[in-house]
Amino acid sequence: MDLTAVIKKGEKQYVALCPEVDVVSQGHTIEESIKNLKEAVELYIEEMGLPEGAGTQEMLVTSFEVDAGAKTASSVRA
Repeated sequence: MDLTAVIKKGEKQYVALCPEVDVVSQGHTIEESIKNLKEAVELYIEEMGLPEGAGTQEMLVTSFEVDAGAKTASSVRA
C-alpha cells in the first residue's frame, strides 16, 4: 500500500506526516524521519486499523503562501 509522507525541516530534525492516517514522526535526516514514520504508521494500523479509503484516493500535495500578519476578516470573527 502506498501512503504519502509530507516532510518538513524543523529546528533540529525533519518532521514527517502521513496525512492519510494523521500520524507524525521525526528524525535527524529525511531518511530517518521516513523510516520512523513507516514504523509509526505500521503500529497505528496494527492497533487502530486503516481508516476507510486510506491509500486508495489520489492526493495532491502542494504549498501556498499566506500573510502571517494579516488580520482576520470581520465576517470570520462574527
